[in-house]
Amino acid sequence: MATTSTAKPAQKKAPARLIISESESGADMLHAAGFRAPDSFVYLESRGRTAILLSDLEFDRGRRQATVDEVVSQSELSASLEKSLGRKPSHAEVTARFLKARGGSRPLVPADFPLGLACELEECGIKVTPVEGMFRPERQIKTAEEVHLMTRSTRITEEGMKRAFEVLRASSIGPRNILRWGGNTLTAERLRIEIESTILRAGGIPAGNSIVACGEQACDPHERGHGPLKANQLIILDLFPRAAASGYYGDLTRTVVKGKATEAQTRLWEICLLGQKLALGSLRSGADGGVIHKEVTDFFTDNGYPTERVGGAKGRWSGFFHGTGHGLGLDLHEAPRFGAGKLKVGQVFTIEPGLYIPGLGGVRHEDVALITKKGHKLLSRCSKPMEI
Repeated sequence: MATTSTAKPAQKKAPARLIISESESGADMLHAAGFRAPDSFVYLESRGRTAILLSDLEFDRGRRQATVDEVVSQSELSASLEKSLGRKPSHAEVTARFLKARGGSRPLVPADFPLGLACELEECGIKVTPVEGMFRPERQIKTAEEVHLMTRSTRITEEGMKRAFEVLRASSIGPRNILRWGGNTLTAERLRIEIESTILRAGGIPAGNSIVACGEQACDPHERGHGPLKANQLIILDLFPRAAASGYYGDLTRTVVKGKATEAQTRLWEICLLGQKLALGSLRSGADGGVIHKEVTDFFTDNGYPTERVGGAKGRWSGFFHGTGHGLGLDLHEAPRFGAGKLKVGQVFTIEPGLYIPGLGGVRHEDVALITKKGHKLLSRCSKPMEI
């Protein structure tokens, strides 16, 4: 007689995951270990448990701060291994002993795992397998605590933007429309210092290359900006600091004119803002980012701003020629890509359409949005003045 088994199928054991990096700028390590350290250390996730291997310099702090199940002393493990080997072990041998004892002999690693280190570990019996794409996909969906931290990083960013507005409002228009402030020429460099010192006092880590791009410079989206700022020209202000306490990024862009905008500048500014509103109005769980991007691009084209190269093969791009937005978190540009597929609840994106017209200037509006079931929640709330 045939029988039907009611036993549950065996659960496939999750592969071990290994990260070896610092966590000041290493987003995967910071997310995994919850512990900030400037030098590389070892993180292993295996058999349902997490562990890190730390030097004496970081061991006590790691025990207090790291969000892992086990913190292991590198020096003690090295001393134990030295007794069995009869010689001082290499760093790779100590790491291998740590991994083997916890079921990490065949771990998955990030795609940018150092090749030299992988070869050293293989000689010690550890075979790593690189993972394409985002190594910790759980980073894509922000928890309530992460949303809180990102809201804080956004507020820090807004403090820098408010300072930019203050300085520009207090500036005067001098000969040849060059702005003056505090008795001297107001340059992009001077304004950047004011912005970033304000961010530092507010609890942020300044980017060091905040964008203050005026006039023709604003036609290149990543032009940092340099030299005297001028009245009656479009000025793009793009700020993207990290919160010092958490490591999460803020990202905010505003475009302003000190003085009087022309009709052409005003229309460019307003059409770009309408494009951003179109994108924001389409944000919701299940929406396709690629479709939204096309809608924005088509809207700009229909309003007289097609994406094209002006001046032939050696000419400049004109119109809208970058993404509608990007993921944001512990990395400034974080997976998933906005246009890569369906949006999910808990993802955080910047929405930043821009229009760049050589001879006229550039405009970009950027805000931070959390995807919700029915739409989105803006984390940024900074005003959008045009004329200052």
